[in-house]
Amino acid sequence: MQQAIQHSIQAIDALIIGKQFQVKLAISCLLAGGHLLIEDLPGMGKTTLSHGLANVLGLNFSRVQFTSDLLPADVLGVSIFDAQKQQFSFHPGPIFNNVVLTDEINRASPKTQSALLEAMEEHQVSIDGSTYTLPRPFFVIATQNPLHQAGTYPLPESQLDRFLMRIQLGYPNRESEKAMLLEQQNGIGSSLPAFLTQQQLIEAQQRVIDIKVSNAIVDYILRLVTLSRESELFPNPLSPRASKAVMRCAKSWAFVEGRSFVIPEDIQAIFPSVAEHRLRSSQSDIGNSQNLSEKLLSAVDPLAS
Repeated sequence: MQQAIQHSIQAIDALIIGKQFQVKLAISCLLAGGHLLIEDLPGMGKTTLSHGLANVLGLNFSRVQFTSDLLPADVLGVSIFDAQKQQFSFHPGPIFNNVVLTDEINRASPKTQSALLEAMEEHQVSIDGSTYTLPRPFFVIATQNPLHQAGTYPLPESQLDRFLMRIQLGYPNRESEKAMLLEQQNGIGSSLPAFLTQQQLIEAQQRVIDIKVSNAIVDYILRLVTLSRESELFPNPLSPRASKAVMRCAKSWAFVEGRSFVIPEDIQAIFPSVAEHRLRSSQSDIGNSQNLSEKLLSAVDPLAS
């Protein structure tokens, strides 16, 4: 299992060169059973990363391009009247897949954005009085452009909170971009094999749940979230859901690192990706917002009693 996880990370890292840390964060998010928000400028590899994750984890995949005229039914599905049977039949939308890439999610209207809330939280959708269960595993990977770009709608805090992690890819360094250009010139393909089956992924998620967390680590998490609530520096304090998210992701990171227990460095590795989008306002542009999560980490001693 561990070997398959490492092979998955290496395969995606070869596809998106120089971003191994972000790749490990993305895999940790999915192993923890959460949803991932990738927020960055266009052309940074957000969609490529999403395709790569679905491929290496052996999951079926659908992509929805969010636009201003997209309707909830375009994502969830719709009931259509069958004249021969004299009854309505449900036609499922693209959300009924293991991995659903909602591309440029903040270009859709708030009504369409909110259609994802029940699916992301409850793993089901309700349409015309009927409830339909989504497949398992089920992941939403959303990409988002910076708010200063034309035609974007900020995600509300309730929607941001549904994403277990938010990551950025950023520009590659010179060496990585050169390697990428040379690979393209040499015609190296971008398709990736599956290193895990769906059942193996579910087993890996169960093993993540079983990772041990000591009382000292729990106290460290509590000191971080408590400071966010007591200090005036953080207008959006971390909720109990956020503290649970920190623990889930720390356990997943420890699993990816090949350990059966969590250490403070696991918290520090995942904390910005778990906490930053919860601490800042949905109106804050990613390029201009202060790194509030780093302020929290620097203010709290992991070894304090």
